[in-house]
Amino acid sequence: QVQLVESGGGSVQAGGSLRLSCVVSGYGCSMCYMGWFRQAPGEEREGVAVIQGNGRTIRYVDSVKGRFTLSKDSFKNTLYLQMNSLKPEDTAMYYCAATERGDGGSWSPLSQDDYKYWGQGTQVTVSS
Repeated sequence: QVQLVESGGGSVQAGGSLRLSCVVSGYGCSMCYMGWFRQAPGEEREGVAVIQGNGRTIRYVDSVKGRFTLSKDSFKNTLYLQMNSLKPEDTAMYYCAATERGDGGSWSPLSQDDYKYWGQGTQVTVSS
């Protein structure tokens, strides 16, 4: 059974930093993607940063490039999202997710489509 457990959310002022963690169990696919999505109130859920299981490919949504860093510790089966220079518009519930899909076709790894496994989410609130 695949389980994803997030932690590390909280409240910070604009310009601050947070690190999210996602412990992954029961899942192993070197070519498949896993990563972070977020959903703000009244908004659709969007992909933030995703990584292939083998760590070779990482993709970020444009709005976080240069500020967020996704990393993976294979020994600890843990994904991390280091978030720096946070902005109020980063406020959202952040979810860890994993899919059984790899690259191919017109599918974008930053699309929530086909992500089968989801964590419960962790709230990030950035105040101005």
